Amino acid sequence: FFFFFFSLFSPSTSSMGISRDSQHKRRKTGGRRVPLHMKRKYELGRQPAMTKLQTPKRINLVRTMGGNKKFRALRLDAGNFSWASEGVSRKTRLMDVVYNASNNELVRTKTLVKNAIIQIDATPFKSWYESHYGASIGKKKGQAAEEAKKVSKSVEKKHAERRDGQKLDQHLDEQFSTGRLYACISSRPGQSGRCDGYILEGKELDFYLKKLRSRH
Repeated sequence: FFFFFFSLFSPSTSSMGISRDSQHKRRKTGGRRVPLHMKRKYELGRQPAMTKLQTPKRINLVRTMGGNKKFRALRLDAGNFSWASEGVSRKTRLMDVVYNASNNELVRTKTLVKNAIIQIDATPFKSWYESHYGASIGKKKGQAAEEAKKVSKSVEKKHAERRDGQKLDQHLDEQFSTGRLYACISSRPGQSGRCDGYILEGKELDFYLKKLRSRH
């Protein structure tokens, strides 16, 4: 009876937690390593955030070592994305998760993690481009051209100077016509509570378009 009672509270039979220690692993040679101490607070791990693309947004505050804070995003629906070639950033809505190199299950469940490929709303970037260059983009075939807004001669001259030598990527123009842009998440939603990233362009965009075509 006493042995059974003691075994209930012994460390070896306690419930397993998430730990980041390396004492339970074998040596490089394959030899068994004898643990020198029990689990420590600084070796703990936590459950993954598995941030979802949902509304409304929900962010939990987590106290970490040293009294620091982590912002655990559980649900997000918007973020700041940069257009690197144009040097502009805008806050925009997240539309869909389309590709994840590590696990297709994260695409099915619309989980937001770093380096996931998503689709974002193109409207903020389209309106900026048209006001900055004075030219419309993302026209569909057969669509009638919109009437140009009347601006002063000085603004027309400024637009003409900006358009000189400027060329929009064909793939980006096609995406603007659909109203969605491919982007990559560069922040860590489960750590910072934000979903920020950049619009895919050039060879990187070609690479992921090829990956998406091979999936379907």
